[in-house]
Amino acid sequence: MKTNRRKFIRTATAGTTGFILGAGKMSAKSYNRIIGANERLQVAIAGLGRRVNAIYAPISIKRNNVDLVYLCDVMTSQREKAAGIVAERMGSKPKLEKDIRKVLADKEVDALFNLTPDHWHAPGTIMALAEGKHVYVEKPCSHDMNENELIVAAQKKYNKVVQMGNQQRSSDHTIEIIKDIHSGAIGKTYKAVAFFSSRRGEVPAQKPAAVPAGLDWELFQGPATRRDYTSETWNYNWHWYGWNYGTAELGNNGTHELDVARWALGVDFPNHVEADGLKTAFVDDGWEMYDTMEATFKFEDNKTIKWDGKSRNGYPTYSSGRGTVIYGSEGSVYVDRGKYILYDRSGKVVRERISEKKEGGLALGGGGDMSTLHVENFFNTIRGKEKLQAPIDDAAVSMAMVHYGNVAYRIDEGFDIDPKTGKMLNDKAMELWGRAYAEGWEPKV
Repeated sequence: MKTNRRKFIRTATAGTTGFILGAGKMSAKSYNRIIGANERLQVAIAGLGRRVNAIYAPISIKRNNVDLVYLCDVMTSQREKAAGIVAERMGSKPKLEKDIRKVLADKEVDALFNLTPDHWHAPGTIMALAEGKHVYVEKPCSHDMNENELIVAAQKKYNKVVQMGNQQRSSDHTIEIIKDIHSGAIGKTYKAVAFFSSRRGEVPAQKPAAVPAGLDWELFQGPATRRDYTSETWNYNWHWYGWNYGTAELGNNGTHELDVARWALGVDFPNHVEADGLKTAFVDDGWEMYDTMEATFKFEDNKTIKWDGKSRNGYPTYSSGRGTVIYGSEGSVYVDRGKYILYDRSGKVVRERISEKKEGGLALGGGGDMSTLHVENFFNTIRGKEKLQAPIDDAAVSMAMVHYGNVAYRIDEGFDIDPKTGKMLNDKAMELWGRAYAEGWEPKV
């Protein structure tokens, strides 16, 4: 029975574009009967840190017909904590595993939630695709432009569903206002400002330390080049400890708002980027990247996206901590995770909608109704009932903006980009197109 279930789910999936039921031969009622209570999706979660709390809810909803069969993390305490939560909330006992490779080798696993640190996102996803799994990969979907291209190529090669965790794509109120913008509600769009203001505190300076009890440091590093363990690295602060693991705040949070800005303006790759980033707070602490950045992305048709990121200054420049402002010839729009406001050209409010659904904004890990809808869209696309809200080939274009901004900061100069291919037209920038890997861990498609 299990073999037949796997064969059916494989056959019933047509990549990120969805599946027309039976090409007109199978009704939705018939399809639901086939993939009913005995045809449940078997899913695994890799990475049991803060973001996993957003995934429990959609997995536990009965209508989604899902079994959580693996909890995977390189830290023993994370596995044990997650097992306790799942037992209490779902009444089930998934297998506990520290090595993602063993999870992916299990032929009965249909889909992977890849919630690992950034340096694992593309390599882990590519490994999962090669093993025949569908993948929900958290943002950022890649660590650099090379991985950005590889993850798209892998999806096309293996023809599986790959959704990035840019969950605002599944937000009802955002979908509504973006549709209105595209229909001319504010005339011809020309600029969007994506912003993030937070009050992150001091980060401990890295010091040589013993590997914490229960942590498999070798597996944590995985594809990354090897180094000795330093204190505080494994537990979130890897975001700020250099470029071996993280993608700075642009990758951590900018991905979301830049994606909304690009969606609203209807643009693809930019043709030029400039970035001005610096460290402004706790200048002697362990934070090794910018904590403040202003970046400008220029597009064809005289369109511009600006990024205003303040990781350690909570001043609400645009009235809230995160969101996007879109400007047009006849008006403007403010949109964030909780609402949108449509203004006419004089600045008068034309319409406002406050979402009934709730989603975490600045809290670590976030989660809420928007994340649940995004995961359900992933499940329904696997079953052929919907199309992905954030297919990886489109999500990767937004991801490229993150990489361009980070590269411009790292080489301390702006550069042109080929808007058709996404290639960076700068020799120094192209030196950062990819990264070095630990021997034997290079992702391949």
